[in-house]
Amino acid sequence: MERISAIKELRQQVAARRLAGERIALVPTMGNLHAGHLELVKQARQRAGRVVVSIFVNPMQFGAGEDFGRYPRTLEQDATQLESAGVDLLFTPSVQEVYPRGQEAQTAITVPGISNILCGASRAGHFAGVATVVCKLLNMVQPDLALFGNKDLQQLLVIRQMVEDLCIPVEIMGIPTVREPDGLARSSRNGYLTAEERSQAPALYRVLCETSRAIAQGRSDYAALESEGKQSLMAAGFKPDYYSIRNAADLSEPNGEMQKLAILAAACLGRTRLIDNLLVERQEFPCN
Repeated sequence: MERISAIKELRQQVAARRLAGERIALVPTMGNLHAGHLELVKQARQRAGRVVVSIFVNPMQFGAGEDFGRYPRTLEQDATQLESAGVDLLFTPSVQEVYPRGQEAQTAITVPGISNILCGASRAGHFAGVATVVCKLLNMVQPDLALFGNKDLQQLLVIRQMVEDLCIPVEIMGIPTVREPDGLARSSRNGYLTAEERSQAPALYRVLCETSRAIAQGRSDYAALESEGKQSLMAAGFKPDYYSIRNAADLSEPNGEMQKLAILAAACLGRTRLIDNLLVERQEFPCN
């Protein structure tokens, strides 16, 4: 596995493989890898001859008072896992390499509408930071395919909209959420949870499943379902940021015509903010 930190060298390596006719896949990450990231790598490996993984803790997507400084950085452990998973190239740029003129002078990309709701409403500027760094990574690597987890559905849809609007020639693929045996979505931030909080955390998935079953059985009183979901999370020890039922395609407000919906939640457990979602179709049960 090649390890590169400079954009110029990255482009040289990728260009050589492209000239050789290889299909290139990119898996962007912030490191502290878990089974969800490795599933993205596995799916990339099946779809491309050359797999590039980036590890970059992007300061532009963290707001004031958020966890940029304490976000787990486990580069050597990550590199060992990626090499074992068959990754061809690991790109680990510095902040200076990605933002040579500093963040304040950096051209920023804003995807209107979808960036301002749900997580965007409580994390001002977050999705501009995400869209900007992902656009830069796509331009650096110029992959045929880029893979993201469905756990952050809003992020995935922001990136898809950006790619479509800016005519970037890349396929964006969402991969199903990888979960612990008790249903908790795999996340780098799960490591922040205390032992007690970790035992409480699967309630987030259970509440999502309760709502999904109600919708699949025909309930369409979405405001009431959202209220019930929030109440259930609070009873389980969470402090909900939002609990929302939306159109799965674009996160717009649902109406009676829509068959595919997304139930999205963000909630704090102690100091840890967890997010999760489920897709549901009427008359269909996504949970066991």
